Parts: sequence; C-alpha cells; structure tokens
Amino acid sequence: MLIDTHVHLNAEQYNEDLEAVIDRARDNGIEKMVVVGCDRESIERTMEMIDEYDDIYGVIGWHPVDAIDCTDDDLKWIEELSKHEKIVGIGETGLDYHWDKSPKDVQKELFRKQIALAKRVNLPIIIHNRESTADCVEILKEEDAHEVGGIMHAFSADERTADEIIAMNFYVSLGGPVTFKNAQLPKDIAVHVPLDRLLVETDAPYLTPHPYRGKRNEPAHVKLVAEKIAELRNISYEALGQATTENAERLFNL
Repeated sequence: MLIDTHVHLNAEQYNEDLEAVIDRARDNGIEKMVVVGCDRESIERTMEMIDEYDDIYGVIGWHPVDAIDCTDDDLKWIEELSKHEKIVGIGETGLDYHWDKSPKDVQKELFRKQIALAKRVNLPIIIHNRESTADCVEILKEEDAHEVGGIMHAFSADERTADEIIAMNFYVSLGGPVTFKNAQLPKDIAVHVPLDRLLVETDAPYLTPHPYRGKRNEPAHVKLVAEKIAELRNISYEALGQATTENAERLFNL
C-alpha cells in the first residue's frame, strides 16, 4: 500500500473523470491521497473533497507564485479551515524564483507568515522550492520551522540540502523525475536519504513519470515512483511501500 503525499485532484484537469482516476488509484494500492489546495478556489475544492472521500486528506496554504494575491484575511481563513480533522498540513508554501509574478520579498514575507501559522495550529509545512534553495533553507532556520517539521516536496536540490532539511525535522518527497532516464540527481537522492525520512508523491497532474511522461499524471502512477526507488535502493517494493506509508502516517498523524 502507498500514500500519495502530494496531489492536485482539485485541478480542472480531472473535471471530466475524477471518479475513474480515484478508482484507478485504489486499484493500484494507493490507500490514501493528500490533496493540496494552494489558492482560494483550490482550497475550497479541497475542503469539499476531504468531506466526500474517506481516503482523501487535505493540505491548505498559499502558493508562492501567487503570493502577491494573498491577503491577511486569506491567511485567517486558512487558519480557521485548518481546524478540520482531515486537514493534515499547511502549504504548499515556500519560494519560486522561476516565475516572476510575485516579487521575492513578497514571497519571503508570506512564507514566514505561513510558517508561523503552521506553528500556531501545530501542523507540518509542505515546502515548494523552485530555484530558491538557499533562501528557503535560511528562512526555515530563522523561523524555527523544525518545531513542526514537514516536507520538501518534489525535492530537486542536492544531497547536502537533503541532509540540512532532514536535520530540521523535514522529510524528502520524490515524484516522477526519479523515473526520468536522464535525471541522475533525484536517483542519487533516492538512495542517499534515510528510509525513515523518505516519502513518495505524484504532484499530479504534473511531473508524470516514465513511461507516461508528457501525459496527464494521476495518483495511480505513484506506484511507478515507488517501484523505481525500491529498485535504486535494492530493496523490495513492499519494503519501500511499508516504510514510506509509515512515514506519511507519522508525519500527518493519520
């Protein structure tokens, strides 16, 4: 059994066939899925989904790309919603220097506010980091994010960074890129990270693993991620599945 720790089933890409997508996940041994809402519309949809489906849990926060759109009222709203028993984390928050919609200083301020929010509600933080590793790690340290810990999702940094965030009570989560033929770094990370600090995810509908790369991703494909990591670590798929599931259950208090 596996847990997809980061999926966007609330995205419009699933409007036509959501039930079939969820059924395929279950058929492939995906026992729980954590849906991430990261703006007002997707948060509202996340709240609907966690009430509708027993095996779906939620993470809510505000994405750094859209930081410029987030108000203090939005953060108060997120904090209130986070009291729901099936909201298991705050995020995805962090920094994204690839897109330039939101200035870096605005992103940093919102990141700090969401870390503080997570600490107030005692929930782990799910980190989005794109081309911003040094600043991400610095803010996590300055804001004592270790107090709640969390996940560096879709991890794309190096082994030294993995060690740094693990020391701060964070988990490393890997998705589709670990299966890409020419992507060596995620393969190295898959072997380097201690098994008790490793998680699997899809980030669906994005980051689709081989051999479906270029098509819409879905939670059933987290099995391909787990199979690849097990192969790289030279352990059984069952052992990898058990370890990553226990890690997710421990982190999210499932």
